[in-house]
Amino acid sequence: MYKATEFADILLKGNSVLAWEYIEKYKDEEILTIYENIITPAMHQIGALWENNEITVADEHIATAVCDFVLSRISSIHMSRHGSAPRKRAMFLCLEGEQHFLGLKMANFLFIDHGWETKYFGPNLPLEYARHTAAEWEPDAIGLSVSIVTNLPKLKSYCDQLEAISPSATIFVGGRLGAKYDLTSHISRNTQIVGDLTVINDWLKNYQMGEKENAAY
Repeated sequence: MYKATEFADILLKGNSVLAWEYIEKYKDEEILTIYENIITPAMHQIGALWENNEITVADEHIATAVCDFVLSRISSIHMSRHGSAPRKRAMFLCLEGEQHFLGLKMANFLFIDHGWETKYFGPNLPLEYARHTAAEWEPDAIGLSVSIVTNLPKLKSYCDQLEAISPSATIFVGGRLGAKYDLTSHISRNTQIVGDLTVINDWLKNYQMGEKENAAY
């Protein structure tokens, strides 16, 4: 059975070798299963410990660094298994001032696992650079991450301006605020709030099914 608490303890020790050995036990599982049952709840637990002052900022940073290493390694293995030629495009970024990127990175890897070409910008990307990439690259999906309440006013600007540049793109908004607050007033008409990675995985499956049905006509 999955033990997110055990994995969280390993991350806090800062031991990347031990962390990978733990994840490797589940190497035959679907990538979403690993994300949703081990990595995400482990990082939520670490976040709760930090909020309760039970661990330091340094502890949280080293756990994040080890988790980032594990995510990259998982992705490289899954990409080698599912090496289909990319067709659709997606870009992923954290709003300016946002530093929490692990959920965004997992979403990016899910898209890659489904055969998409992606651009992953990580934390703290100013809107002007996101707009430039969207105009030049014409993505079919855009993932945004926001975790700080004071950054919510920026979210509306990101959604509105990116939608104006890429009107056919689906915009996803993830991060811990999506599950806690009603973000309706901060998003655009083509924006979807993502509470967990299962929502994205289901969307990707439905998108692929739609493509196959269109190709049949």
